Amino acid sequence: MVRHILLSVRTTVIGLLFLLTSMAATAQTRYLPTWESIDSRPTPQWFSDAKFGIFVCWGLYSVPAWSPKGQYSEWYMYWMKQKAFDGKVYDFHQNKYGPGVEFKDFAPLFKAELWNPDDWADLFQRAGAKYIVFTTKHHSGYTLWPSKEAEQTWGENYNPVKVGPKRDLVGDLTTAVKKKGLKMGLYYSLYEWYHPWYLNDFHDFVSLHFHPQFKDLVTRYEPDILWADGEWEQTSEAWRSPELLAWLFNESKNKQVVINDRWGNDSRHKHGGFYTTEYGSGMDNDTHPWEENRGMGFSYGYNRAENLEDYRSAQELILMLADIVSRGGNFCLDIGPAADGQIPVIMQERLVQIGNWLTINGEAIYGTRMCSNPVQWSAGQKPEIKRGEFMVPYNILKETIQPDAGQAVKEIFFTKKANAIYAILPKWPGKNLIINDPAVTRHPSLVTFLQTGQELKFQYQGGALSIEMPSFDPNAKWATEAYAIKIEI
Repeated sequence: MVRHILLSVRTTVIGLLFLLTSMAATAQTRYLPTWESIDSRPTPQWFSDAKFGIFVCWGLYSVPAWSPKGQYSEWYMYWMKQKAFDGKVYDFHQNKYGPGVEFKDFAPLFKAELWNPDDWADLFQRAGAKYIVFTTKHHSGYTLWPSKEAEQTWGENYNPVKVGPKRDLVGDLTTAVKKKGLKMGLYYSLYEWYHPWYLNDFHDFVSLHFHPQFKDLVTRYEPDILWADGEWEQTSEAWRSPELLAWLFNESKNKQVVINDRWGNDSRHKHGGFYTTEYGSGMDNDTHPWEENRGMGFSYGYNRAENLEDYRSAQELILMLADIVSRGGNFCLDIGPAADGQIPVIMQERLVQIGNWLTINGEAIYGTRMCSNPVQWSAGQKPEIKRGEFMVPYNILKETIQPDAGQAVKEIFFTKKANAIYAILPKWPGKNLIINDPAVTRHPSLVTFLQTGQELKFQYQGGALSIEMPSFDPNAKWATEAYAIKIEI
C-alpha cells in the first residue's frame, strides 16, 4: 500500500515538474521587434488545416453600395473625393444624396436594423468555413467597434454604439462566431485616406492613433487572425510593424493568433504568418502558408451595380477551392452585407452550395497538404497560368471543363492527408478513372467514392491506376460541381 502511494506521489511530482518546465519554456519565448524574430514564430497549424474562410466587408460604404461595375464599392469615399472614373461616383453621390452630404453622414443610415449575428454565424458554419475575417476598420477610418481614437478624430458618427446600429458590431459577431467553434479574424487598415495626422504628421498618426487603436482592438476581442491592409504607402519600419507584432505575440492572451503579410510596402510575400493574393490565382507552394482572397463578384463591399453574370457560380467557386487547396493554399471568400445587416440572397445561396459540397467532400479539403504533383493534366497544350499578388486573371473553368480548342485541362486535383491521397475531379470521368501519378499509383489498399461511401474496384493498367467508377445515376442527387475519390495507401 505504501509503495503504491509513493509511486503515485512520484508520478504526480514528475508531472508537475514537466508542466512547470513547459510553462517556463513558453514564458521564455519573447519576440523582439525585428522581422528576423517575428518570422521565427511558426504559423499555428490550425490555419493551414482550415483551408476555407469567409471574409466579411461591411461598413458605411454599404449605405450607397455602389461603384462602377468592376470596381471596389468599399472605396466609395475615395472614388467620390477624387472624382474617379470621370466623376461617376461623385456625380452619383451628388444626384442621390445632394451637395454638402459627406461620407460620415452615412452613419445614421447605417442602422443594421435587420442584423442578427447568430444568423450570420449559422450561415458561416453551414458554408463549411473554419474561420471568418471581419472588416473592423477600412481605409475611411470608420470602425465597427466603439474606438476612442476614431471618435476623437471623426466625432460620434464614427462610433457605432452611439450612432446607427447602436451596438458593438465587432463584439457581437465575435461572440456569435466563437460560439459556433469557428476562428474569428479581424481585418484592420493601417492607414486612413483622409486622417489629418496621416496626411500631415505621420509620426503622431502611428504613435497616437494607429498603435493605440490596434492594441485596443486586440485587447478587447482576442482575435485568431490579424488581417492587416492599407500598408502600401509606407515601409514596415515607418509603420513600426515589427514593434507592434512583437507586442502582439508577447502580450496577447491568444497564443494561437495568426498574422498575414501586409505590414509595410516591403513585407508582402516576405514577412508574416501567411502570404496573401487578392483577386488572383494564388501561389504554388506548401513551404509557407498562403491565402487567396476575393469576392464572389468584382467587389468586396456589396455593389448594387453588379448583376447575376458578374457573380461566380457555385461550380467555379468550388473548383477554385479545390485548385487552391491542391497547391497548398487557403481560400477566403468575401461577402458584402447590405447596410440593414442582411446578406444578399445570392451570396447566401453560394455559401450554402459550397457547404453542401464540403459536407460530402470536406475530407479531401480540410487538414490536407499539397502533393508533390498537385494536378493531373490531360493531353494538349497547357495554358499559360499567371501568378501574382493582385488582380491576376484566373479562369478556373477554362483550366478544367471549358478549354479553348486543343488546350489541356486539369483533369484531377490531388491533396493528401496521413495515409491517404484524394483525387478531386472537376467533371465525371466516365466508366474508368485513369491516374498516372506514381505517388498515387503505388499499391493502394482501398479506394472509396466519397459521394456515396462505396468502395471502388481498381487495377494496374499500363503503369497507371485504373479505378472502376459506379454507374452514374442522374437521379441520385449527387453534387455535380466536383467528385472526390479517397485512395488509401
